[in-house]
Amino acid sequence: MAGHSSVLEDDSLLSRLDRRLLKFEQFLALLSGIAVFMLMVLAVISVGGRNLFNAPLPGYVDWIEQAMPLLAFMGIAYVQRDGTHIRMDILIGQLRGRALWLAELVSVVLILFLMIALVWGSWSHFQRSFDFGSPLWSRDSSIDIGLPIWPAKLLAPVAFSVLCLRLLIQIWGYGRAFVLGLKNPVAVPLIQDTATQAAAEAEQLDGRN
Repeated sequence: MAGHSSVLEDDSLLSRLDRRLLKFEQFLALLSGIAVFMLMVLAVISVGGRNLFNAPLPGYVDWIEQAMPLLAFMGIAYVQRDGTHIRMDILIGQLRGRALWLAELVSVVLILFLMIALVWGSWSHFQRSFDFGSPLWSRDSSIDIGLPIWPAKLLAPVAFSVLCLRLLIQIWGYGRAFVLGLKNPVAVPLIQDTATQAAAEAEQLDGRN
């Protein structure tokens, strides 16, 4: 399940790299949010045009297909950083100390291997679509209005590459915590219990008031 977590920071090199990458991850997550909003606008235009003028938005499905990578991939590194991505922590949540950091380290290393394979595969898929000598640099296009598909295909390896960078930082963080026996390491998500989570949410609400 998705847990609530916190990421500690300090003046170490690891933490500085974590914060710098976080800025880019937040930018990608913002693009994903804007894409969601724009799809809502397109839906209103398409439905309104169909009902009022009997003329829905041309290529509405094509634009949705183009936006899907923005919705699906752009925010994954950001949620991985905060530990809010969907995960099963029934077993890992019972571990403490070096056993916890070792379990997290092994999990992140396995994820990294998978993501490297996905970067390689998605980049190859993009290369099959992109061609400088073709119209709009694309060997393929959407069915309805002929949008080039390579920009959407490029988003996948870009997002996966950013996630790989995040995983490398977390491997460093978990490995450091395991070797040094740290209680609260930086640059990795620390899962909070229910009481701590409730206190943090109450403090946040008090700050807004």
